[in-house]
Amino acid sequence: MDDPQATSRSLIDPAITARMAVQPLVARFPMEGTVSGMHRSPHRGSSVEFAEYRQYVPGDDLRRLDWRVLGRTDRYYLKEFEAETNLRCYFVIDCSGSMKFSSHEVTKLDYAIKLIAHLAYQVIGQGDAAGLVSVGPRIITEIPPKRSPSHLQLILDQLQQVKAKGETGLSDTLHELAEKAKRRALVLVFSDCFTDLEPLINSFQHLRFQKHDVGLFHILDPQEMSFDFDRPIRFADLESSFSMVTEPSMVREAYLEQFRQFQSGLQKGCHECNGDYRSVMTHQPAGQVLGDFLVDRAKALSIR
Repeated sequence: MDDPQATSRSLIDPAITARMAVQPLVARFPMEGTVSGMHRSPHRGSSVEFAEYRQYVPGDDLRRLDWRVLGRTDRYYLKEFEAETNLRCYFVIDCSGSMKFSSHEVTKLDYAIKLIAHLAYQVIGQGDAAGLVSVGPRIITEIPPKRSPSHLQLILDQLQQVKAKGETGLSDTLHELAEKAKRRALVLVFSDCFTDLEPLINSFQHLRFQKHDVGLFHILDPQEMSFDFDRPIRFADLESSFSMVTEPSMVREAYLEQFRQFQSGLQKGCHECNGDYRSVMTHQPAGQVLGDFLVDRAKALSIR
């Protein structure tokens, strides 16, 4: 019998974790955690990161008074600092039927699982909380964010069990998550986004309205981007019973144009609500994708 823990550990590649270790996963917006951490908080507190001066009002702690400013200006000012807190991260994985497509050895679902496993390892390793939501026509599994190493094992075990089948209820799930997650959180979505564009963008806007930091990994197979079929073929909808036979050369241009429009609209919609959009293909090295993601988020935070 296979050892479940050994199977879960096989999701983690030491070479990838070593590459990710040089840059922690950071939130681009202030978070509301429960303990001290490395992420900005919307509240003021003790930190090495100076925020602003404000005038003294009766009742303020005199220990925070800037005596040098008082000596120069004879005015009472307090120095305020950014409070720092921990992060709560939800990983949302689309388990609809289209995620099992592959033109080579790796399906879109397998690729999403690999990305999530390493990011969950990173998040819990840096003292933050990670949770998992798997989505089919509705929520399949929901694991709330926690910080313990044993919780990482629970997430890895669940990732080994997810299967791609049925339609996607991604938009409805994200709306539900926006209401359920009472504190600000980082919500990372892993999906091929084979759903109606407007409801999906609306769900991202709902998450941002609730002050969550939203990131989308738009996971695609290279053949979906190139449509390089060279003979008549039957195309089957992996989320329904619909299928059709066609000559690829006759529909290639129209398909590619529709695909570009959809991807452009998805990217634009994410950016308009300050979401983080990343298009990745399943033949890209996971370590490079994750390393670039962590660095880009750190850069985005530094210019805010």
